[in-house]
Amino acid sequence: MTTADLHTLTGAYALHALGPEERAEFERHLLACPACAQEVAELSATATRLGLAVSLVPPDHLKQQVLQRVATERQLPPEVATSARPGAGARRRRALTRWALAACIAGAAALGGVAVWQHQEAQDARAQAQSVIQDSHNLAAVLSAPDARTTAGKLSDGATGTVVVSRSQDRAAFIASGLPTPPSGKTYQLWYDDAGTMRSAGLLNPSAASQAVLLTGHVGQASAMGITVEPAGGSAAPTTTPLALMKFPA
Repeated sequence: MTTADLHTLTGAYALHALGPEERAEFERHLLACPACAQEVAELSATATRLGLAVSLVPPDHLKQQVLQRVATERQLPPEVATSARPGAGARRRRALTRWALAACIAGAAALGGVAVWQHQEAQDARAQAQSVIQDSHNLAAVLSAPDARTTAGKLSDGATGTVVVSRSQDRAAFIASGLPTPPSGKTYQLWYDDAGTMRSAGLLNPSAASQAVLLTGHVGQASAMGITVEPAGGSAAPTTTPLALMKFPA
């Protein structure tokens, strides 16, 4: 499978539609491709919101029917200019890659510090991609758990929120839609409600109006979750009135 082919698998991966071998190869690709990792995260969040729009139990035979259809559907290749000679684009990319690699090697030989910096940047990108993959897996495990239960509610300025709790996973997820951008220097923070004591459950992306996140930490004895506006970086305890306090489903 070429790199161009791998770039087209983000949607199938987000929907868990790849076979074991394709999945393993694509996950290796994600470690070196932050752009695909970001796209997978966004597609997973979108699929989650769509899936929660209507709560239905699929029939047992649906998965087998989908897999049979997938096996007969051919994915379209990446678009290329019609005037280009067959294989010209691939040869050009390979030539540019070889040139870039040669330039990097020459630069590293002259400036060892640059090589160290590039290595660290690559390591950071791989770690970030791996984190995105793991977060997606954990989020999917909660949303697809047999005992997953949901509660939806209104937040502010027309925003809505849905909390999904899996007691078997001891984890909870939060899906927000239509969140307004918080004031400058502020962010949204999530909280577990442990019998009136609020425990931090992570931060939302302040620039994303719609997102799906896994709450930090385990549900434990928490009976509800809240969301507040806090200073950038979060607070040890809530400093503002919650925009919403949503009880966990029984």
